[in-house]
Amino acid sequence: MSLVLNKKYKLASSENFDEVMKALGVGLVTRKMGNTVSPVVELTKNGDEFCLTSQSTFKNTAINFKLGQEFDQETPDGRKVKSVITQDGSKLVEVQKGDKETTIIRDFSNDEIKMTLTVDDIVCTRIYKAC
Repeated sequence: MSLVLNKKYKLASSENFDEVMKALGVGLVTRKMGNTVSPVVELTKNGDEFCLTSQSTFKNTAINFKLGQEFDQETPDGRKVKSVITQDGSKLVEVQKGDKETTIIRDFSNDEIKMTLTVDDIVCTRIYKAC
């Protein structure tokens, strides 16, 4: 299985997202907003550069990256981190290094993206369904 490109997925379920945001020091207002939106994500590729977009009523973001190359990223909650994204079969594995290290695994299939965020010993699972 490989990555699914040029397909939109909408957030369908989320577990422990608030706990992950708390662990990262995200403020209450931003957490409330983050917990109410259902972003639509899409992965595209141009040459050897990928673009992962997330669109919601709260914030639109786009991450441009090349596999295995570190880049500066500002997270949707405004933290500045250094990130590296690698591919493992149908998964994109992102490691963000800032005040805390965050690992985000996105497992792509035709029907859904299963996203697992890990901070400290807290694990959040978010399921995005194809739309």
